[in-house]
Amino acid sequence: MARADPGDRDPEGREIRLLENPNGQWTARDLEVGISTQGDTRTEALDALDDVVAAVEGDGGHEPMDEEIRELGVDPEAARSQGDELPDVLK
Repeated sequence: MARADPGDRDPEGREIRLLENPNGQWTARDLEVGISTQGDTRTEALDALDDVVAAVEGDGGHEPMDEEIRELGVDPEAARSQGDELPDVLK
């Protein structure tokens, strides 16, 4: 379910457009941030929008934990020792 809470809004409010696409999916767009997301349902589109906006505004996500890094098949110590240099696959 969408997590919009009127108490969390700034004084001007948050304007969101919700559109049903011809293919049956839904698009939710935050007009202030300029981000759109899609979902199979209205709720999925709005939930995805909330998550992306939170991440973009710095309110979402977290530093990966060692266990999460290991699940990706990467040694956490090796990942930390890479510095800011891009891996070969990203060069």
